[in-house]
Amino acid sequence: MAGTPSPGLAAYNRGPEGYLEHIRKAKAAVTIPIIASLNASSPGSWVRYAREVAAAGADALELNIYHVPTSSELTGATLEQMYCDLVSLIKANVRIPVAVKLSPYFTSLPNMASRLEQAGADGLVLFNRFYQPDFDVYSREITPTLELSTSQELRLRLHWVATLFGQLRADLAVTGGVHTVFDVLKALLAGARAVMMTSALLQHGIGYLGRIRQDLGRWLGDNGYASVRDIQGRLSRRSVGDPAVFERVNYMHVLASHEPHPPAAGRRS
Repeated sequence: MAGTPSPGLAAYNRGPEGYLEHIRKAKAAVTIPIIASLNASSPGSWVRYAREVAAAGADALELNIYHVPTSSELTGATLEQMYCDLVSLIKANVRIPVAVKLSPYFTSLPNMASRLEQAGADGLVLFNRFYQPDFDVYSREITPTLELSTSQELRLRLHWVATLFGQLRADLAVTGGVHTVFDVLKALLAGARAVMMTSALLQHGIGYLGRIRQDLGRWLGDNGYASVRDIQGRLSRRSVGDPAVFERVNYMHVLASHEPHPPAAGRRS
């Protein structure tokens, strides 16, 4: 929900009031927790809509802080402090849990994660996908594009969740690149408490969730685990025998592991 939605989004979310009504209807229709997402343009609108989202019945709130700096005068330190101040402000005004959806572009993500937790964040969602425009070389126009994720995007999330697991009290969630039950399992093994899926549902329909849940339960049972809690963080940085696999020192090992494919028969190199 945004404080001032653009006209082109009118059919998408019907503005703030339409979104709040959507939360109320969802809360009345299901027994599972309803987690609302919020994006706004100023501290005042962030607080106002955070309060209204909570009053509408949301069980938790995800802050989609989507600030893309374009000015060279805005420093990284200033931007990071803006994030932390915003979290503190919203936590002072709502009683429901608050998660922060992050991008991977901070200089020191562990430090930023720790600061957000100190500011009051109950959870961190890794990572936001920035939708980047394409260029049309014939019309010489900038064209908006939307590309669904693939499982290849998951690795960045796995790396940072596995690195942060055990360093924070805040829950960690993975979003972006989750398409199969094996993607779900990898996220849990890295240390995720929650795993989010969107692109796969757009491709396969909402019923795909049932298949993922069945496959997850089957895998856990076949491998002797009673619940997802039993595997959470088993492949995190603090749990593996060689933590260097998550560090720069592992770079040469990765390169050395590459085995080039032999040239196809009949081809000359």
